[in-house]
Amino acid sequence: MRKAIFTLSLLVAGMVGFNASAQEVEGTTTQPLSKAVITVDKEVHDYGTIEQGANGECEFTVTNTGTEPLILSRCKGSCGCTVPTCPQEPIAPGASAKIKVKYDTNRVGPINKSVTITSNAGNEPNKVIRIKGNIKAKPTEGTPAPSN
Repeated sequence: MRKAIFTLSLLVAGMVGFNASAQEVEGTTTQPLSKAVITVDKEVHDYGTIEQGANGECEFTVTNTGTEPLILSRCKGSCGCTVPTCPQEPIAPGASAKIKVKYDTNRVGPINKSVTITSNAGNEPNKVIRIKGNIKAKPTEGTPAPSN
């Protein structure tokens, strides 16, 4: 009797486990993967060393290498000094668009900021691009330039 109950309980446990794993596999195959694919011309824009107050604008080119329209739903800078502008219209398959990033160059020192692009891309729905460089202080008037 104990053997029969033990065997029956093993059989029931095995069926429950098999059913759970079948549902997991079934759940992953029914969720459609977006066929929009985001590709960026560069991962990092390097300003190099620029003077305080210089032009802090740069562009990244985003291309949809997928087969469905790419929709950029959000572009967010890592801080208030990094302001990205993303296109609002969908990017057709094979087409490209520009993401403009403006950095506040009135802040002196090294730059190492990021922009997160949120989209419907199947390959990278949250793509991170970066800007880097160094802002040197503008010489103040009346201060002699350093001599070499």
